Amino acid sequence: MPERVNTPERIEAARQKIAELLGAQAEWFCTLSDGTTQAQKTEALGRSELDIAIVHGRLILTSWTEKGSRSWKVFSWDWTGEKLTLEASRRMGAERPLIELVPRAAASAIALTVKAARQVRCDALAQLACTIQPGARVERSSLSPGARRGQPGRYARIVLRQKHQRTAVTGSVAASKPSDADAFLSSALLWFKRVSERARQPYVEQLWLIVESDLVKPTIQRIALLRPGLRELIAVFEVDKQLSELEKVDVPLREELWKRRLARFPPVPQTDSSEVTKRLIALAPEAIDVVHARHGETLRYFGLPFARVRRVMESERVWFGVEGSRRRMLDEKTERECTNLLADLMEHRSANSSDHHNALYRNAGEAWLESLLRRDITRLDPGLLIAPLHAQFRIARGGAATVRPVDLLALRHDGRLAVIELKVSESREHVLQGADYWQRVEAHRRRGHIARAKLFGDRKISNEPPLIYLVAPTLRVHPAFNTLARSIAPDIEIYRFDINEDWRSGVRVMRRLRVNV
Repeated sequence: MPERVNTPERIEAARQKIAELLGAQAEWFCTLSDGTTQAQKTEALGRSELDIAIVHGRLILTSWTEKGSRSWKVFSWDWTGEKLTLEASRRMGAERPLIELVPRAAASAIALTVKAARQVRCDALAQLACTIQPGARVERSSLSPGARRGQPGRYARIVLRQKHQRTAVTGSVAASKPSDADAFLSSALLWFKRVSERARQPYVEQLWLIVESDLVKPTIQRIALLRPGLRELIAVFEVDKQLSELEKVDVPLREELWKRRLARFPPVPQTDSSEVTKRLIALAPEAIDVVHARHGETLRYFGLPFARVRRVMESERVWFGVEGSRRRMLDEKTERECTNLLADLMEHRSANSSDHHNALYRNAGEAWLESLLRRDITRLDPGLLIAPLHAQFRIARGGAATVRPVDLLALRHDGRLAVIELKVSESREHVLQGADYWQRVEAHRRRGHIARAKLFGDRKISNEPPLIYLVAPTLRVHPAFNTLARSIAPDIEIYRFDINEDWRSGVRVMRRLRVNV
């Protein structure tokens, strides 16, 4: 039964026990879920990449990965002898994940159980697909490779055989959510390319995507952006949760996307900074920027949020603290703590930092790159306007979880919009994510929403679709990038920008090329 950590004694006891457990195993598999059955992702972490500590009277778990550090406040914990389970929260309670840490030895046994369950689901999808194609038989029914060696894959890999043709069928055999559409479709397109290139007849001539209801809409919207020859080979089927029935879903033409109802376009936040914000920026103007929102301002040090300014009862108040630590209100008693935090940021969140394993250096890498480009976007493309430049721009009011913000929305001197998506580590979803942002921005541009909102002042918006700029360090571009880019319709202009590996010292474009001609 989970043990709460709601008193100083329990917090210290939990810290000691969890630290002992973490130190006793060389490697752990860490899984985050939403507290139900929907696992978000699993990754292997060494014991040196996990830390449990008491910070300001709270039990804090921290992990370090190639994508940066993450911290959670732990509310309760449970050790079954095979699995360490932690109930936690982060982002001031906006996320409340269930964290499961499994020692590698025990994880292998659990992986086999999960693989068996997913294989059963895969076989059920294969038999169900046969009912759609009379006379077909299952030639292959297996799982995709896992994210890491020894882990079960998330997708079914099914090949149906008929006398004169083969059909590739894929679907998710793990819990999925709408934001998984990019990963699912990217995986499906790459697999279809491989199996369709087989030399012996009959050839694989079609790709069937079997998706649950939550994935239907985002999947067909992305398929509508594919090049015509590829789009015509793809069919989408919606499956019920019991895997008992398939229903074919019509894939819309791209012209139909522009007719659908759009979420209300959000108002542009005021860009005038408060006096308190200006004083904080003056402490390190070359590093601190501000993100404006309806209810206040967030200050970031090279992209890492460290302070928030809010107007409360006709007065401005400041809370400070980086993610994972306790946020304190700035007053005379806490002024020294805020000064110390800034000193730590100046020391560790710097291109010249001597400790590249420090959380302040490793965390929020994409936000760091974004902050550098916000200061001078012409480093990426001299044809872009330096200002206005919209960072983390939400296409829909309210910031729904399924509507992710665009990293950067810019305007060229010739009036064309540019949708800019940044990555600092390999991401197979880079291309489709950028294409999804493109179609959202283009839908609003066609209806005149962007011009009427005066996102770029009185400058004229060209009557042409936006450009897509996909940016990543040269050695961090996913190997399948060009293959996936060429699957997008050629009239959607996608440009690949390879930047220098030491971009923290200053962004330089090493190569720029059009990738889907």
